[in-house]
Amino acid sequence: MTNDEIQNIYYLECDEALGHAEEGLLACQRGGSDPDAVNTIFRAVHSIKGGAGAFNFAALQAFTHKFETVLSYVRDAHLLLDEDLNILLLRAVDVMADHIGAVRSGLETPDDIAMCAELERVANEAEARISEASADTASTADKEKERESDDILGLDFDLDSLLGDLSAAPAAALLIPDVDIFASKPDDWILRFKPTDGALANGGEPLLLLRELRLLGGHCLAVDFEAVPSLDDFDAEKSYLSWRFVVPAMIEKSAIEEIFSFVQGDCELLFEESCHEACPTNSAAQRTVDKESADPLPLRQPLPQQTPAVDTATRRKADMAGQTIRVDLHKLDRLIDTVGELVIAQAMMAQRMGGHDVAAVDEIERLDQLTREIQESSMAIRAQPISSVFSRVPRIVRELEADTGKLVNLLMSGESTELDTTVIERLGEPLTHLIRNAIDHGIEHTDIRLAAGKSAKGNLHLAAEQRSGRIVISLSDDGNGIDRDAVMKRAVERALVKEGTQLSNEEIDSLILTPGFSTATTVSNVSGRGVGMDVVSQNVKELGGKVSIESRPGEGCTFTLTLPLTLAIADGMIVRVGDQTLVIPLTEVLESLRPVTVDCKSMGNGLTMLSNRDRFLPIIRLDRVIGAIGATQSESEAVLIIVESESFGQAALMVDDIIDQRQFVIKSLEANFQPVAGVAGATILGDGHVALILDVDAIIANGRGQIEALRVAA
Repeated sequence: MTNDEIQNIYYLECDEALGHAEEGLLACQRGGSDPDAVNTIFRAVHSIKGGAGAFNFAALQAFTHKFETVLSYVRDAHLLLDEDLNILLLRAVDVMADHIGAVRSGLETPDDIAMCAELERVANEAEARISEASADTASTADKEKERESDDILGLDFDLDSLLGDLSAAPAAALLIPDVDIFASKPDDWILRFKPTDGALANGGEPLLLLRELRLLGGHCLAVDFEAVPSLDDFDAEKSYLSWRFVVPAMIEKSAIEEIFSFVQGDCELLFEESCHEACPTNSAAQRTVDKESADPLPLRQPLPQQTPAVDTATRRKADMAGQTIRVDLHKLDRLIDTVGELVIAQAMMAQRMGGHDVAAVDEIERLDQLTREIQESSMAIRAQPISSVFSRVPRIVRELEADTGKLVNLLMSGESTELDTTVIERLGEPLTHLIRNAIDHGIEHTDIRLAAGKSAKGNLHLAAEQRSGRIVISLSDDGNGIDRDAVMKRAVERALVKEGTQLSNEEIDSLILTPGFSTATTVSNVSGRGVGMDVVSQNVKELGGKVSIESRPGEGCTFTLTLPLTLAIADGMIVRVGDQTLVIPLTEVLESLRPVTVDCKSMGNGLTMLSNRDRFLPIIRLDRVIGAIGATQSESEAVLIIVESESFGQAALMVDDIIDQRQFVIKSLEANFQPVAGVAGATILGDGHVALILDVDAIIANGRGQIEALRVAA
């Protein structure tokens, strides 16, 4: 693996660590200083710092070291993680993200002087309080207990006497058991940890790693100081000690390795086979430590060993559970493409053998089932929770609060909703624009909100859910809603709408999606150039989705993005219209029926309505929409497909026949030909012919436009 590939892995892990750190701080902000959350934050920053040292990212390493110092005081209860400190640490996460972005893109190092000064100030205040408290309350007993606590890691010894005459009495491994060796289980983890000479030079702190082992329930068995040189040869930047630890068998090996994940190049970590083999019996070389008083972390107690150790086989099996591997996205793309070709080949074989070999029917059905399982498994590999996009939102909101001076209360739900990674990757930009629009244009300033009887903080709710095979993302605010008068005025000024034209509320709202449209009177860092909402509309459309807007004057606005779960393979209904074969996405289909004459009501000018379940639905003749030749003109001889769209409700699509219902592989018509109105893409059928996939929303919108035109003409 090349250095660039290793760095790319590091950047991906940095993204994950940033998400964990931010989520932990937000959790603490909501529910107080939770020790587990603080520990998660600390590990995230420590991981980023370790990798920065390994790749010689000096500025990032220096910043994360200061950040980590403050977090260590919080973790050890020397600092209270109150609202002010939480906000400071969230800002520090933002600066850390800027550092990572700089090294990733080769950009100039961000200015972190002010933030470093803030972190140093907080750390110095904590250190001063610790020193003051120690001076006021220290007693002989307290000092002895502190000495014994440090002694457990082998750090408290008489250096002068130890180094006085090494030639006369060579130093042997110093064994300091803090656990009853013979009470340990044979399959407990035994490991030896020795920092290399470069560990301290890269900003590492071995003591922090050993403390992490103690938090897992580990105990120090021995400290080897044989390599400690004389004072004349002593180098403060080198490490001379090594430790041997025992960790309970119930702890997964991956959890132990995670502690040392980013110091692998700066340490030697060895797992030994057996606790009893690795731990010698008590001898004159050992110093006994009172287990009741010995605790290297007086403010943090080790995890209680309540769960009995499991057998070795069970433990090894548990180690495999939940393991993940990183796979290049291009490899997944090739897999999905291959699965798509398999779907097409299976459809072709089924069509050619259908009716010719009755004995092969069971085999064909089995192949169809296996193909579907392979397809679903392949798509599941590409599926990711939308939390990877949602995790960026709190930072965007904080930046906008600072830029606009507004106060925003953010609520997110549905972060675990999964969809195709390709869709996730392209959601970031439209979501960012939606949030900027909601805070800058929607949510009012505090004084205006209070005068209107609202809370001082504006409320912003970002939600995601799966609905009928599609992903629906909504962003709601409780601001002032869309000023439709201002929108119409601006539209007339830009000649988008003729003066005096009567538009529905929905049509007025949709004008804000027009390229270059903005009601802002001045251009700011946040908005005013009219490109934000246009980007939202265009990006969502390219993903095969749509944007709908619901505005409530004085109460707020909701933007809804409806997107496909995947861009590769879907289920569809294959229909014939005259000389054309079409595919209707199954997620849009409600039912199909053959109407009788009494169900169809002619409204004149070629407009016909279907009476279905106490509702009148417009009948859209697909042959007229797509230009098909030879289609049936009688509703009673046709098949009506009842479909529903998010934006335009239900309608009945008139077709000649339903040919089949199966999976189809989506091919981009725009990429291979050119955009076609009313067409979402194309696919290859089992007989090798190309069929167009209908854009149901566009078809219904076009049909309703024709209906309105006919009504006006009448």
